[in-house]
Amino acid sequence: MKNYKKLQNGSDIRGISLTGVPGELPDLTPDEAKDIARGFLIWLCDRTGKKPEDLTIAIGRDPRISGKRLLDGLMDGFGPYGVTAYDCGLASTPAMFMATLFPAFRCDGAIMITASHLPYNRNGFKFFTEKGGLDKADISCILEYAGDAGSGIRELGQPQNTEGFTHRLGQRIYPAQEKDLMSLYCEHLRRKIIDGVGNSEKPLDGMKIVVDAGNGSGGFFARKVLAPLGADVQGSQYLDPDGTFPYHAPNPEDVDAMHALSMRVISTGADFGIIFDTDVDRSAAVDGRGREIARNGIVAMAAALVAEDHPQTTVVTDSITSKQLTQFIEDKLGLRHLRFKRGYKNVINKAKELNQQDIDCQLAIETSGHAALRENYFLDDGAYLAVKIVIKAAKLRAEGKTLDCVIEDLQEPADEKEIRISVTCNDFGAYGDKVLAELKEFVDASGELSLEEPNYEGVRINFPNGWCLLRKSLHDPILPMNMASDEEGGCQEIKTVMADFLSSYEYLDLSVLA
Repeated sequence: MKNYKKLQNGSDIRGISLTGVPGELPDLTPDEAKDIARGFLIWLCDRTGKKPEDLTIAIGRDPRISGKRLLDGLMDGFGPYGVTAYDCGLASTPAMFMATLFPAFRCDGAIMITASHLPYNRNGFKFFTEKGGLDKADISCILEYAGDAGSGIRELGQPQNTEGFTHRLGQRIYPAQEKDLMSLYCEHLRRKIIDGVGNSEKPLDGMKIVVDAGNGSGGFFARKVLAPLGADVQGSQYLDPDGTFPYHAPNPEDVDAMHALSMRVISTGADFGIIFDTDVDRSAAVDGRGREIARNGIVAMAAALVAEDHPQTTVVTDSITSKQLTQFIEDKLGLRHLRFKRGYKNVINKAKELNQQDIDCQLAIETSGHAALRENYFLDDGAYLAVKIVIKAAKLRAEGKTLDCVIEDLQEPADEKEIRISVTCNDFGAYGDKVLAELKEFVDASGELSLEEPNYEGVRINFPNGWCLLRKSLHDPILPMNMASDEEGGCQEIKTVMADFLSSYEYLDLSVLA
């Protein structure tokens, strides 16, 4: 039995799919994809009560070089059992979810082949049903099935479609039906903008918008959503898919990526800019003066848009948001802010839980740019958030205003830093717990510091002029430490206090604090 659990990354699967990076050998190849497809098939049959030959599964991919080979591997797992599979080609992660809902598709399941913003040699899978993305426990189950070499025959029966393959370059391939999902998805987004602005079939006439797709899947937003509605998108950059990502990381959290968008907006005189990650489930923006609307800013923007139709709703965010953001959400917008945990599925699941408890929650969002709205199935969809921003910008333009006025009251910390401290012992989870428990005791005994309450992740400490959050990484042997101060250079004082406390722990690499 193969151990595929190492490929689990929360609610995703990720691995190394290409050679080329020293010390990194492939562990997610077509062979693994075949087993994972079988694992998903067992899981989906159990969930739906259907036989394999009665299932329809849509598959899309980002432009990574290994994507097509992994698709072939998936089909080698699905094909022998007679599954109807749609090859949706270059796609976005949110569009793949919509393949389970659009009447023209109504797939039982969908798979996106992507590793988000990770380097070119990585790849992975995200899975969906009509209820949304699969949770961590579902992925664990799929990988357990995938690792059991006999589970396919035992759970699914003998393959019935053993002759349904073709040959390509001497290799046996089970074909998938090519389907144009993205045109339907783009039409869906265009209709949202037309209905939202509400004045014509060309509601973006006269607007100049820059899109930076980072050579990922997001170029469609400029060419097939904005341009047909009248927007001038000629200043857009890196729209063509290129799985080597030659210009900058396709990541709204990346400093170079955001700087590239800011400079492009300024140099072209655009009204604003939008940036996506590789598979378009995250986005951020830049206003007409080149100022970033990212991290706390993108949370504030999304909250402000939600507040217009849902006063007093709750906004669930990840754990590293600023005090100033809480003040903006609660004091300026009149909403409620629940600072929860890192991990986009964590914030989404918490938002769903609140609604089940009859606590209205319309938005779950991470500072990374994952934004999920209740009106959009709580799907973290970067393009949908971009649509909401575009609609607001068009309405403001009609009033002679610009996008930056939406969050002009948001204050930012004077100084912010993130430091990632490696844990060097084997049992890093338990060691991290020990550090955090003793940090709480240290704060309790301090006269100047206090613990932030409520707090759902790690230890968040209030300093006289700022705060610090030390937590365990979701997946890696690392203790990320986020700091913010209301004073220029104030993070140095916070770092000094934390370095003094942590200095006694022999299995922490504190060189990053030097």
